[in-house]
Amino acid sequence: MKKNKTLTTIIVLIVLTIAVFVMGPLYVINEGEQAVVVQFGRIVNVVTNAGLHIKVPFIDEVVRYPKRIMAWNGEQRGIPTLERQYIIVDVTARWRIANPQVFYESIGTINRAYDILGEIINSEVRTVVAENYFHESVRDSNIILEREYVEDLGLVDIDVEQITASIGSDVPLEPVSRGRRQLSSEILTRSRRMVPEYGIELIDVVTRQIRYSDELTESVYARMIRERNQIAQAIRSEGEGRRANILGQMERDRMTIMSTAEREAQSIMAAADAEAARIYATAYSRDRSFFEFWRAIESYRLTMPGFDLALSTDPDYFRFLYSAQGNR
Repeated sequence: MKKNKTLTTIIVLIVLTIAVFVMGPLYVINEGEQAVVVQFGRIVNVVTNAGLHIKVPFIDEVVRYPKRIMAWNGEQRGIPTLERQYIIVDVTARWRIANPQVFYESIGTINRAYDILGEIINSEVRTVVAENYFHESVRDSNIILEREYVEDLGLVDIDVEQITASIGSDVPLEPVSRGRRQLSSEILTRSRRMVPEYGIELIDVVTRQIRYSDELTESVYARMIRERNQIAQAIRSEGEGRRANILGQMERDRMTIMSTAEREAQSIMAAADAEAARIYATAYSRDRSFFEFWRAIESYRLTMPGFDLALSTDPDYFRFLYSAQGNR
């Protein structure tokens, strides 16, 4: 009888031992994991190192959390800017569980953490966007207003201020004082103040996309086209004005050159006429009769081919053709 009881006791102990090992006094934390050990709802241990660990079977519960950096992707939301233009903002963030104990006590699950992150980040995004103008949210710098950028476009001589003044104040050439990157940094700073109480570390917040809402897209495109046409017209007007100035200067230069050339030509012609007269006078003084004969022959050569009438030979003009002196 005692042997049976002893055997029963041994069997029970063996069964209990097997059950204990089956229920697992040991547990493994993998790389990229961390855990809290909970005993009747109370945290008794926090495990952040990978490896084999011991727990109390049937009593301790191991709640595992990822140790890696995780991504939160927000939904696209319509948010009004300071000038009441509704834009669609798409934001993403990276985060991790920095304090598993606080995380378990305040949130408990990863899904709940995503919900809380969405509430915090979306609230701060709405606040920051609503406090700033649209161009602050979409641009990071004023490079489009800098002279080096204009020179790269081949518009070195374009006066941006003059063009802006000529087409009005609606043209989006406002300088950026903060910019998209600084606004993202401000969203991150504001959100970080809220998450430590949940055991979360927020690493960064990035604005992936900003665009107009669908109902405003067409009107915005039309306004952008109108503004760009105004800029183009202002540039063309300035070009036409410069063209007129250049052509006017060219005409003035041409008139000056022509006037100078005409004066020089008249001076040369006067000098040539004087020289010709001097030569004629010299020739006339040397042999008057030969000079008169030569001049008459030159005149006959020029005028006789054009005569179509029968003329008398009596005029003195033909004396060298029909006189005895001329026949010789």
